[in-house]
Amino acid sequence: MTTKATHSDTELREEFRLVQSRLNSILKGKPEVVERVLVCLLARGHLLLEDKPGLGKTTLAKALATAIGGSCSRVQCTPDLLPGDITGFSIFNQRSHEFEFHKGPVFADVLLADEINRATPRTQSALLEAMAERQVTVDAECHQLSEQFFVMATQNPIDQHGTYPLPEAQLDRFAMKLSVGYPARLDELGMLQAATGSKSKSLDQSSSILSSESLAQAQETVEAIYVDECIQNYLLDFGELSRNHPRIHLGLSPRGLLIWQRTCQALAFLRDRDFVTPDDVQETAEPVLSVRLGVEHSNSRVLIHELTESVEVPGGFD
Repeated sequence: MTTKATHSDTELREEFRLVQSRLNSILKGKPEVVERVLVCLLARGHLLLEDKPGLGKTTLAKALATAIGGSCSRVQCTPDLLPGDITGFSIFNQRSHEFEFHKGPVFADVLLADEINRATPRTQSALLEAMAERQVTVDAECHQLSEQFFVMATQNPIDQHGTYPLPEAQLDRFAMKLSVGYPARLDELGMLQAATGSKSKSLDQSSSILSSESLAQAQETVEAIYVDECIQNYLLDFGELSRNHPRIHLGLSPRGLLIWQRTCQALAFLRDRDFVTPDDVQETAEPVLSVRLGVEHSNSRVLIHELTESVEVPGGFD
């Protein structure tokens, strides 16, 4: 009988520092984005990236999958994409006279759903069960996905022609919404220089850093990070304020509060702490709230700032 190798919290944090370092070397000049991606992964959430094309979102997804020793699939969402194109479908085998299930791209550790708002609502909903339950049902048969199944979905904020806005129920399945943004000039210069000659092959990014067991253990460690009752009441104050705010169409749901608490725990883990502070709540407020408050993207940052200024911060964490 074999037993799973376990790592200490210190070893797990060191492995995640290596993952973070590798992703920073690939997505140059965006350390905050990289940290929040890892927070989302550790929180067992899913990520919505709302940004312009060509900023490295696909590269980031592939690099993340490689670093955690997992597989990566990509789906280009279009209006003619069918649910079975994502989940898989059954084909009749004439030799065995039985239907055989052929897995779709959702059977991966990291799934990049590119331009998700170009898929029809029916196809978008095919992701809903997968994101919420980490399983899909095809022909009344349930198929389990990877325990570390992680969706990175993108949508283009500037070209809305022929798109289908994501419904609130689907948006609430995402833990965070991020924008990568353009890199600084020096970072772009380094990117251009690294892409020429032998320098483009100087860094080996093909090896994994984490095992699936280490990732699962880290996620369990995150779940055990201590959250004081005053922090939980701090989160509840945000929830109540959002539900009664005149400019917010849809306040924080209980699921949203649970996701927010978990992202705070994940950030504390990456910051080498075994407890959550009010700073963790404030730092994760924008990416967590912007995906689920039902307000225009251009107004969300100002509104979230108003919320954080309105809610009294608990003391005793200095």
